Amino acid sequence: MFPPLPRWFCLWLLPLFLLADHVHWMGSYDAAHQKALLENKPLLVLVVKKNDPLSRTLLKNVFMNKLYIGTINAKYVPVIVTFEGMQNYPVEMYYTTTFPTLFFVDAQKELFVRKPLYDEEISSEAVVGVGESSAR
Repeated sequence: MFPPLPRWFCLWLLPLFLLADHVHWMGSYDAAHQKALLENKPLLVLVVKKNDPLSRTLLKNVFMNKLYIGTINAKYVPVIVTFEGMQNYPVEMYYTTTFPTLFFVDAQKELFVRKPLYDEEISSEAVVGVGESSAR
């Protein structure tokens, strides 16, 4: 038999379990960009519209898929921006008329690393790179 774990160890592990079951979305583009530069990861930029049912469904069905959450958090720095929001983000770079839209961006060069995905094209498999296509 194994001895019981010390209480402090259990308390230390608790945040890991709480954070492990969802995508770690950031709400500030600038903060996400800085984090992506520090971690040498691409940005995963999701542009949504306020009160859009398709955006809510997408967040629930795609980004809460437990099979892919760890991969998304490991590969990207995810940031969600609202088209009508007060937070600044480079609108000219992420210009879209279709919502939601998902952009994959090299944080160093600020270039797309993959073709953006639009509304129904966004799936868990597409986000983690199954059937990945290159940017044009």
